[in-house]
Amino acid sequence: MAVRGVPAAMEDDHADPDHSGGLHHVELYAEDLPVALPFWEWLLGALGYDRKHDWGGGRSWIRGPTYIVLTAADRRDHPFDREAPGLNHLAFHAASREQVDGLTAAVRERDDATVLFEDRHPYAGG
Repeated sequence: MAVRGVPAAMEDDHADPDHSGGLHHVELYAEDLPVALPFWEWLLGALGYDRKHDWGGGRSWIRGPTYIVLTAADRRDHPFDREAPGLNHLAFHAASREQVDGLTAAVRERDDATVLFEDRHPYAGG
């Protein structure tokens, strides 16, 4: 079936011109998935993400055109090093300063997370 305004050759190429250049997805690998899931479920839910998929080795959440995947790492011989090459951190846009402060207060109450650079909150270097 032809989609109006889309050439037949492009119908199935998953192109998304309206979001070109935006973040499509991020995959995160957890050393201990059962330990990591509650934090990411809470944070992404608080940021407006909805659960997308669940499977034995992970979960994904979606918000608009962007989704985030958390999956169990196959290799456990490389401990996380924040300063090692690779993904350093994820930063999300916030709706307001009040949202940032509320999320930060909630992180302080969690046993599975800490506020990094507490002394520079909420402007840890930028």
